[in-house]
Amino acid sequence: QVQLMESGGGSVAAGGSLRLTCANAIYSRSTYGIGWFRQVPGKEREDVACMDSDGDAAVRYPMKGKFQISREKAKNLIYLDMVNLRPEDTAMYYCASCPAYCGRSATCRSGEWNGWGQGTQVTVAS
Repeated sequence: QVQLMESGGGSVAAGGSLRLTCANAIYSRSTYGIGWFRQVPGKEREDVACMDSDGDAAVRYPMKGKFQISREKAKNLIYLDMVNLRPEDTAMYYCASCPAYCGRSATCRSGEWNGWGQGTQVTVAS
């Protein structure tokens, strides 16, 4: 199982932007989707964005227009570009692989995200 590595988090003021990077984003017969989810202590995991091996992308509805997922296939990198950040976007962000294709709400269709790293913290000050 390949472990992905997240980076790029930080502290920004409301309205700011960040680009998160996911390394080791390798598609294979066991990985049809790679995506991002976020976690706040005490709250449920929230899927954010996902990209299939064929390049189809999905961003969860509340984040559409704010978040964008993209990739550099040759470098095995997946990016999450976030603009107009709000305090409610504060969370630990993880990238992970999915053994199935992405769902329309940026979910992993099999429900089994794998291989996430230590995450990268995003903190948005009001």
